[in-house]
Amino acid sequence: MTVDRRPLSAVPSRRVPDVKAESPSRSRPTAAEAPGSRPAGAPPVEPAAVAAGRPLQVRWLGTTSYADALALQRQLVERRRADEVPDQLLLLEHPHVITLGTAADPSHVLLDQAERRLMGIELFETGRGGDVTYHGPGQLVGYPILALEAERQDLHRYVRDIEEVLIRCLADFHVAAGRKRGLTGVWVGDEKIAAIGVRVSRGWLTSHGFAFNLTTNLDFFEAIVPCGIRDHGVTSLERLVGAVDPVAVRQRLVARFAELFGRAAV
Repeated sequence: MTVDRRPLSAVPSRRVPDVKAESPSRSRPTAAEAPGSRPAGAPPVEPAAVAAGRPLQVRWLGTTSYADALALQRQLVERRRADEVPDQLLLLEHPHVITLGTAADPSHVLLDQAERRLMGIELFETGRGGDVTYHGPGQLVGYPILALEAERQDLHRYVRDIEEVLIRCLADFHVAAGRKRGLTGVWVGDEKIAAIGVRVSRGWLTSHGFAFNLTTNLDFFEAIVPCGIRDHGVTSLERLVGAVDPVAVRQRLVARFAELFGRAAV
């Protein structure tokens, strides 16, 4: 696991220049993203998720470009540092994009510029830890922006806690998932179902997070060596259980996240 602890403002994040950039359409939150509101279409939160604890604002952003999600994370990290907003859990889906973490090996991107353009895949360098990963339709991406309490200020524990949230969520759908020694993420047998790449900045503020394959077209993972791991595969919830209700998965994930981190989802 690689976790970058430099302040967000100190690390450049840029779209790799060989791919045409999109103009960010949501560089600042819309009214539906304003503190204290729940965007239309957000999954309901079960009573189990609304318990005593520090508030956690859950936002379902729908399909959001990587550039816009990154800009929103940066903004919210600074607002959380200033105590202008409560802890956040951003849930969304990205268009096709390959992201390079701070430990990325460029050889783990297996398609050249022309092939990526043909398939509609962007390439992004970012400030999170880890190697190369893929995001795309059918994948539930979560970006927790938390001010970690003193007893949780341990990088390895934070990553293990994110893994545990996903393991418990999968158990709710009768999937026995777990960890692999020496590797990050959540696994079902020898196949990864969720990748994790996090960032912790000054004041123990988290950003970036996890990517959970729900109905993802797994063929797109052939464009990369996922997380630099060549000898294991990837899987999805759909492949394991059949038809998947994404809203139900989001609902269970929010409940499990609130439960494990001792938050009250709002």
